[in-house]
Amino acid sequence: MYSKDNLSKLPRMGELAPEAMTTFRAYDKAALAGGAIPKKYKELMAIAVALTTQCPYCIEVHRKEAIKAGVTEQELAETVHVTAALRAGGAITHGTHLFEG
Repeated sequence: MYSKDNLSKLPRMGELAPEAMTTFRAYDKAALAGGAIPKKYKELMAIAVALTTQCPYCIEVHRKEAIKAGVTEQELAETVHVTAALRAGGAITHGTHLFEG
């Protein structure tokens, strides 16, 4: 199902729902712009979320933006481990629902 070629279909979605797509793009741009949190760190957050949701499109888009923002491979590696630790923690804590007492 995943193919980078699918991203070329985004303009069609914009044609079919122009107001929603324009609004989404503006919001996405504003949310990821540097502010109190620098763009570099916002892109690392986006990568962590993308790894959690396992969206290959988002992973690739935000990897490219992170590199442009100055993120190093070491920072990417640490972000992967933070994401993995939180996902594992979720499994452990949700695992407590399995026990009666």
